[in-house]
Amino acid sequence: MNKPFIVEDGYIFIAVAVILAIAAGYFLNAYVAAIPTVLALYFAYFFRNPHRQVPDDETALVAPADGTVVGIEKVYEETYLNKECRKIIIFLSIFNAHVNRAPLSGVINFQQYTCGRFRPAYKEGVGYENERYSIGIENGRTQILVTVIAGILARRIVSWVTLGDTLLHGQLYGMIKFGSCAEIYVDDDVDITVQKGQKVRCGETIIGRIVK
Repeated sequence: MNKPFIVEDGYIFIAVAVILAIAAGYFLNAYVAAIPTVLALYFAYFFRNPHRQVPDDETALVAPADGTVVGIEKVYEETYLNKECRKIIIFLSIFNAHVNRAPLSGVINFQQYTCGRFRPAYKEGVGYENERYSIGIENGRTQILVTVIAGILARRIVSWVTLGDTLLHGQLYGMIKFGSCAEIYVDDDVDITVQKGQKVRCGETIIGRIVK
């Protein structure tokens, strides 16, 4: 899915901030206008869609989001995989790019949007309490579940795909508006290649490899 360097979802935020800056500069003064000007620049930065070099390896799972790996856990996933698996948790700060990319190529055969609370994304348990959007991807080699979770500032999760769509490796498929986290659930046929505390880049950093 081709998107401009600044995704369309950010245009309204940037435009409103620019209009406020012009109005403040005209009716008030340049000092007041500086505040919405800085906001406009931040929104342009936040809604960026940086180019990423997707690895030419269909066995490699790439990070679905920019951020920091804050946890790798063994869990029982009961909505899609319905089995014991491993969960990789990536925390996104407000300075990370917030677009999401498919960790691997495959068909979306599960989709779930859940309304919820807006607790800080780094808090334990937010994956069960906060607003979240999940897709299950299956490609014949393996199946994974990717869940993006809203945080205290993230008030909307945007998806540009739907059930039955086929995703390419590293394809852009959505974004989270403002701070949040992402969770990736993988089966035992995936060898996890990242560690807690590691910085990852969406669509580029290899977080695991299919070994079967």
